[in-house]
Amino acid sequence: MKEGRLVNKWKLVVGYLMVLSVLAACGTNADSEKKADAAKKVPSDILYMGLTNAPDSFNPLNTPGVSGRWTQRFFYDGLLEMPEPLTFEPALADSFETEDNQHYKIKLNQKAAWTDGTPITADDVVFTYNLIADPEVESVRGMAVSSLEGTNDVGKREAGLTELPNLVAVDDKTVTLKTKTPVDPNYLKEILGFEIFIVLKHILKDIPKKELANADFVTHPTVTSGSYKFVEYAKDDHLELAANEEYYKGAPEIKQLFIRIMNGTNLVTEFQSGGIQANAGGGIGVVPIQDIATLKERNELTVDTNPSYSEQFALLNNGIFKDTSIRQAIAHAINRQQIVDNLLKGEGEVLESAYTSASPYKNEDLKPTPYDPEKAKALIAESDFDMSQEIRLVVPIGNKVREQYANLIEQDLKAVGFNVVQTTYDFPTTLELAQKGEYEIMLMGYAFTVDPDVSTYFASNGASNYSSYNDPESDALLEAGKKATTFEERQKIYNEFQALWQEQMYVLPLYSDSQFAVKRNELTGGVKEFWAGSLSDLSEWTLSGAQ
Repeated sequence: MKEGRLVNKWKLVVGYLMVLSVLAACGTNADSEKKADAAKKVPSDILYMGLTNAPDSFNPLNTPGVSGRWTQRFFYDGLLEMPEPLTFEPALADSFETEDNQHYKIKLNQKAAWTDGTPITADDVVFTYNLIADPEVESVRGMAVSSLEGTNDVGKREAGLTELPNLVAVDDKTVTLKTKTPVDPNYLKEILGFEIFIVLKHILKDIPKKELANADFVTHPTVTSGSYKFVEYAKDDHLELAANEEYYKGAPEIKQLFIRIMNGTNLVTEFQSGGIQANAGGGIGVVPIQDIATLKERNELTVDTNPSYSEQFALLNNGIFKDTSIRQAIAHAINRQQIVDNLLKGEGEVLESAYTSASPYKNEDLKPTPYDPEKAKALIAESDFDMSQEIRLVVPIGNKVREQYANLIEQDLKAVGFNVVQTTYDFPTTLELAQKGEYEIMLMGYAFTVDPDVSTYFASNGASNYSSYNDPESDALLEAGKKATTFEERQKIYNEFQALWQEQMYVLPLYSDSQFAVKRNELTGGVKEFWAGSLSDLSEWTLSGAQ
């Protein structure tokens, strides 16, 4: 699409609003008000959504950012949907079954096809898992396949293997696989079925593996599997999508979709003007907390407050902060409760680990490390840390609250003697610095799964372990947690993991904020209480409005 097409569509919306203004000025009776409300509605086949964090990538194999993963769900499908925590529904797979928790059979949807008309087959599924496990392929999804037989603990094929054993395309629509040991079926369904997007063998098989990261299917994915098709991405401005009319679950009701990228302040303004109908939520479509009350007062909007699996962290570069005492000093120096009380207006919780109160695996016996600057100073005195060295506090822009609490963190750390210099970058640049370890402290948000496995972020070999978290005891607990097959077994293991986390403080959890889902009333659909499953019924969303 040319840029002018998007501008013209936004002009159409503005035109409706101008009509509204004229009608409102010409009369004050109830009939005039009803006509004004009707005029304010936007076309029923175009949806505009607001996003505050730009996508870092469209590579289904190697996108670490939450925003990039979320936008891909519009045009790539996994095997399963998860509309509610640990509740699974068919997507590309009609069934995902096991009798012994180690041998699994997957039956694919007979109608599922790529947008070029090619059927989605068992070969695509086997190809996807083998591609992720290939040592030559860059992928952050390795931990998701690391339970499969033939992989090492980071999800790459063991030496001597050319493909994963016991991962078989039995026929066009049937896959069988085997895990190294019995695993919790819910773990496999979420991590392997819901979290991995299946990719297309018939195109990717001919691309050299080392060139996949820059191939057309990443920069302009024209052949996909989801309810919408990729049309255009204008960097840091918008993503345009069009309905996949041949979608195997049925053609989407809304025919065009624009995901507009903007800061939180502009997000509020666009809600008020009618320029967007919904926000992305989930920490990537953040409405500033101070503006929530204003939006709640508007009759044309619905504002829901939901719990979250997302968290904000201060990543501590363990290559710099090698001493446990200095990491604990940082934890005691930062007044996290002040952030929740003042910046979040109480709409959040201070955390002690990677699990929020929404998680069934949260260790209820632990309490957050208290704010105690004098204790921080005493711990600093115990260490041999050079307090004169410059501490780079790296802050990604886009989340207004994060930008505000970065200033508070800087002040708190300076108050106990750290030489802090704050720097800000867009998210893709921040992520690049994280991957290179070019920071001392970095503010970062993560959206976790319902399953408690956080190996990707905090195992020593995790693809997104940007803080260089490296503890054999922690690794052993994470590995044991993946292998346990019952909730009770896993809960005990992850309770130990959380206690160790708080003792060693390799990463400082800051808070989890309530998520605000805002939408105009003409939209049926949008962000749900369980954010990760919000797009499970995307093709059924509708807009009532002018034709």
